[in-house]
Amino acid sequence: MDRKIRLRNAGTFLLFGGPSVIAFLAVVVVPFIVGLYLTFTNWDVRTGDNTFIGLANYSAVMQDTVFWTQLWFTLKYVFFTVIIANGAAFFIALVLTGGGRGEQWLRTGFFTPNLIGGIILGYLWQTLFSQVLPYLGDKYGWSWFETSWLTNTDTAFWALVITTSWQLIGYLMIIYIAGFAGVPNDVLEAASIDGANRLATIRRIMLPLTIPAIVICVFISISRSFLTYDINLALTKGGPFNSTELATYHIVQKAFLSNQYGVGQAEAVVLFAVVAIIALTQSYLLKRLEVES
Repeated sequence: MDRKIRLRNAGTFLLFGGPSVIAFLAVVVVPFIVGLYLTFTNWDVRTGDNTFIGLANYSAVMQDTVFWTQLWFTLKYVFFTVIIANGAAFFIALVLTGGGRGEQWLRTGFFTPNLIGGIILGYLWQTLFSQVLPYLGDKYGWSWFETSWLTNTDTAFWALVITTSWQLIGYLMIIYIAGFAGVPNDVLEAASIDGANRLATIRRIMLPLTIPAIVICVFISISRSFLTYDINLALTKGGPFNSTELATYHIVQKAFLSNQYGVGQAEAVVLFAVVAIIALTQSYLLKRLEVES
């Protein structure tokens, strides 16, 4: 009897979960294993050569000073993007859960940028930074916008951060709204009766009770920011003077323009390790806050 139940459960799992498992293996696991193997070869798409060469590609990665420079630049970009995107999303979610009129329409409006592809988004903001804002700056005397932000090494960095944050905010906002929905109303009412103001309620009650949502949002924003490529390509193309090349952009250039596929794949593995370490570390630290609260 137990055997029949196990077989029935296995059949049910294969029926409903089997396609998802197969798709995950085909799209994620198998390509990752194959890619990891290719880092130990002199893989060349043009010739089909993939002779095993050991750790030579990783040695080349260690000596690639440009990659490490761009990785450090990426770390700074991710840091500011995560802070700005999560801070703005948290604030907007607070505003749009106050019971005001038109909240559903506003939520839809803020979420819309997440539906726009990175290439299109990059070109839209490129037009804004290189044409619209300089025109307004000249017309109204706004010194910050008199010249295109994309022609200056410092402002191009912030243009990249702002564009990515704008795309992420709507998605993170939805998660924060879901987190706020899980805060018991009786707790908020008790805080109001005790005389707690809005700021104290957010700090003492809402923040601790929405730690799970914060963990998810920070994790998503870190992983998506580290893997940004399309916005980088469309908005700045790594310029000016290669000052805004993110690690992913450099990896693509290394593999497909310099024809160093093995080295590029090895750099991708290194980037994956960095993302995994940072994302898992922040999840662990924030989870500790959840337990302590």
